[in-house]
Amino acid sequence: MPHSTVLVIPAYREAGRVGDVVREVRRLGLPLDVLVVDDGSPDATAVEARAAGARVISHPYNLGYGSALHTGYCHALREGYTRVLQMDADGQHEAAMLAQLLAGLDAGADVVLGSRYLDGAPPPSSFARRVGTRLFAAIATAWIGQRITDPTSGFQGLSRRALEAVVDDGFPEDYPDTDVLVEHHRRGLKLREVPVRMHARKGGLSMHRGARIAYYGYKMFLSLLLLPIRRRTPLRVHDTVARLS
Repeated sequence: MPHSTVLVIPAYREAGRVGDVVREVRRLGLPLDVLVVDDGSPDATAVEARAAGARVISHPYNLGYGSALHTGYCHALREGYTRVLQMDADGQHEAAMLAQLLAGLDAGADVVLGSRYLDGAPPPSSFARRVGTRLFAAIATAWIGQRITDPTSGFQGLSRRALEAVVDDGFPEDYPDTDVLVEHHRRGLKLREVPVRMHARKGGLSMHRGARIAYYGYKMFLSLLLLPIRRRTPLRVHDTVARLS
């Protein structure tokens, strides 16, 4: 019998890691289903995830991290899940911390953000990444009106209300971070940060690397500037939830 909660794990070129992540989650015995969204990986990511016990949806080619998450959200809504958790496939997110996300949702939050900075022991990262995180944390805190320490965290929990909000054709296809958190606030959703432990990625390539860091900063600033004037297009006149039901 399916559970009411699904864990979405977006993955691209995570062979050698994603299987361990899925097995670690399943060993916890939490009441949830595990869905890996393989974002067009050319390696054995999908095979390893399926062998470890996850349900797998594969994109025909690489569409981007945000698109992989969006596919997972759409699946969750179609299948009637009431809560969604999400974590990365590279081993950075400690599976035992999923209980923290569930507790935050149980306490009434719509969006639970796992922060690596609240427990005072974040994993090592580049100088540019640390500066960017602090800058966007300050922006998110000022805009939302509550302290946000880790706006780039992909370790999250979403209520049904939040799930219905993110299943939208305007969801970012690449970096859904600070702009999405601000949009949650504008929709009246309750946000909460909880302390979690994170680790250095166990291999593969980070999507925040090299020139991509500069692009990320440019894109995020532009998205935040446009948020106050952005409107739903005529293509969104029909309710998304109704279309997916």
